[in-house]
Amino acid sequence: MIDWGVATLALAGEAESGDLHLVKPVGRGVLVAAVDGLGHGAEAAAAARTAVTTLDRHADEFLIPVVRKCHEALIGTRGVVMSLAYLDGAKRTLTWLGIGNVEGVLMHPDARARRARGSLVTRGGIVGSELPSLRADVQAVAPGDLLIFATDGIRGGFAEGLPRDATPQQLADHILARHGKGTDDALVLVARYAGGGRVRA
Repeated sequence: MIDWGVATLALAGEAESGDLHLVKPVGRGVLVAAVDGLGHGAEAAAAARTAVTTLDRHADEFLIPVVRKCHEALIGTRGVVMSLAYLDGAKRTLTWLGIGNVEGVLMHPDARARRARGSLVTRGGIVGSELPSLRADVQAVAPGDLLIFATDGIRGGFAEGLPRDATPQQLADHILARHGKGTDDALVLVARYAGGGRVRA
């Protein structure tokens, strides 16, 4: 149902990144998430791992209850910011929400009947300490549509001028190389909706 790729880089001098991801088939769709542990280093990575483990364990629930479970699991940690989406292959919809500054972009290559691009409206807060009111937004998707999540180690404008014939992995590598700040952990996750029911990495 999707082809996807991820590119990540830890801050120089750190043994592990606090920016992690999850791509998991669930029911008739797939859950896609990008998680950024606050700061960097071992404590950020530990918080991000807790969030991803919780997302994985409760992936078959709706997005809002899953985020609340992450919040409960992260109390007492540094906390995380995150953006996540559920691509429903039967309904051809993408349901997404974001807390904090993990940027989300949905690009429509065939834009004759709709806007060429949509952006995820994230809500300020921290999962684990300052959870805002949550609302998930729903977008229609068509084969070829591209979902991109990028943590704050990636400069804005990363969706401009992307090579059209590149694979999701090539796009993720391209964005990290061109737009990585080098002052924080960084992660880019790219998923292309292909239709059907399979997930390919």
